[in-house]
Amino acid sequence: MTQLADLRRTYVLGSLNESDVAADPMAQFKRWFDEAVTAKLPEPNAMTLATVGADGQPSARIVLLKGIDEKGFTFFTNYESRKGLDIAANPRAALLFHWVQLERQVRVEGRVEKVDDGESDAYYASRPLGSRLGAWASEQSREVAGRDVLEQRESEYRAKFGENPPRPAHWGGYRLVPTALEFWQGRPSRLHDRIAYRLDASDGWKIVRLSP
Repeated sequence: MTQLADLRRTYVLGSLNESDVAADPMAQFKRWFDEAVTAKLPEPNAMTLATVGADGQPSARIVLLKGIDEKGFTFFTNYESRKGLDIAANPRAALLFHWVQLERQVRVEGRVEKVDDGESDAYYASRPLGSRLGAWASEQSREVAGRDVLEQRESEYRAKFGENPPRPAHWGGYRLVPTALEFWQGRPSRLHDRIAYRLDASDGWKIVRLSP
């Protein structure tokens, strides 16, 4: 069996200096995201979303980024799922992007808010029919007796709605509005570059370097 202690690599692909980054963290994120897309990474918009429930228990899962603008990072899900219930109890969360092939990570922290109904409707309408019906068929995060139950529910909603199912009231978008971001570039000898943006209420974004 491979010894875990021996699993390591040396990071040599890039560097990151304070003089290199944009003054605005969203501009810097878009720059790195575009580079991940150009490099043809698999699912560059995949991100870990970490939430904390009312009981203080953290929970993390992979979701897909579906919108990015000056307001923040947008994703869509079932409001009654575990992450939805966590957000309702504690509307603060963290995101992590890990672009392995570029030896980069981006960490994001902030508050979470629902997007407006129009934005949720527009994105829902853009999804494939199967995904739209799946939003009805799946009581996300709840126990289910078997896959046949899901398939039966999907068939029932397909018969009910046909080709044009409406968006369920329990399904829609969230936006994480960032208050802190960190850009991590792997470097040799584990002396990684970590450039962080911290939001100051009076002075706006402050850029600092963190020890690796």
